[in-house]
Amino acid sequence: MSETKKWYESEGEKSDVVISTRIRLARNLNGYPFPHLMNQAQMNEVCQKVRDALIGGNSAIRDSFRYVEAEKLSPVELASLAGRHLISPEFANAPKGRALLLTEDESVCIMINEEDHVRIQVMGSGMQLEKAYDMADKIDTILDETLNFAFDEELGYLTACPTNLGTGMRASVMLHLPASEADGTLRRVAASLGKIGATIRGSYGEGSQSVGAMYQISNQVTLGISERDTISNLTDIANQIISLEKKSRGQLLAGESYQDTIWRALGILKTARVMSSGEFAGLYSALRVGVAEGLVKGVTLGQLGEAYERVQPARLMEQYGEDMNSSQRDKKRAEILRSIFKNTDIA
Repeated sequence: MSETKKWYESEGEKSDVVISTRIRLARNLNGYPFPHLMNQAQMNEVCQKVRDALIGGNSAIRDSFRYVEAEKLSPVELASLAGRHLISPEFANAPKGRALLLTEDESVCIMINEEDHVRIQVMGSGMQLEKAYDMADKIDTILDETLNFAFDEELGYLTACPTNLGTGMRASVMLHLPASEADGTLRRVAASLGKIGATIRGSYGEGSQSVGAMYQISNQVTLGISERDTISNLTDIANQIISLEKKSRGQLLAGESYQDTIWRALGILKTARVMSSGEFAGLYSALRVGVAEGLVKGVTLGQLGEAYERVQPARLMEQYGEDMNSSQRDKKRAEILRSIFKNTDIA
């Protein structure tokens, strides 16, 4: 039986610029303190209650999930999950008393006892905020029927961090913005996002830096606004940024310099014997533009997404040996990339 295709191996709407979409809902159970104040017995109880509410009931999606106790995973397995944005680094660094509910295609991951009792996360390739929200809302409804989430008529859903009060929802899109980054458009846009209820962060969220010109745009306001209005607002903002990126790309690709950067990136990826993760990020960014703009043939954006996930440090160690040092990882990364890109060429 073939392995289930992961969500990041496919392409979605506007995938030339939009890498992925994520909806996250923060929820807490009545009768329990927030996770940072719970004792071990309480953490275990919450894990069991959430597990039973989703896969112990009669919902149509119950069989789609597997339950994973975080402390039974190795540090490398936890790091690999964090690298794929399925769990937070904070969750990975303190796994005791925490658990996951995860679908096989990894499009849905529910963290139990992270900052809040429940973090429902739905991810998808390309621009699909509405679809991702519909799934998150469905799971939220199933869980709330049994768990009775903490809710206040004025404040909305009660959360450990006051900035999440209200809907408890963070909607985000991961955008690939190399041209906007290069010509200064991104800097000008970032300065004004806060005025319209959004924020821009690096590849791994708050406090992180961009890797390979990938940026996360998300809503900043959760109180006094509905989930649907939040999604509509974020969609409008993302579409404007996408339009600006496409305009900047047209100007960037009009000359031969960036086209040469794309073809050099392809040549290195096809032939290199050693490849660090940092070097790959830059080459990946250039090649992704080449594939998206039809300058490179023999590989799809979905295959690029798969390649990106396969060669991350923790993922390599998870697949090929947890004792791999950086030199061994760099050699294995180059070997994998040569295999992936051997049949690619200039269009």
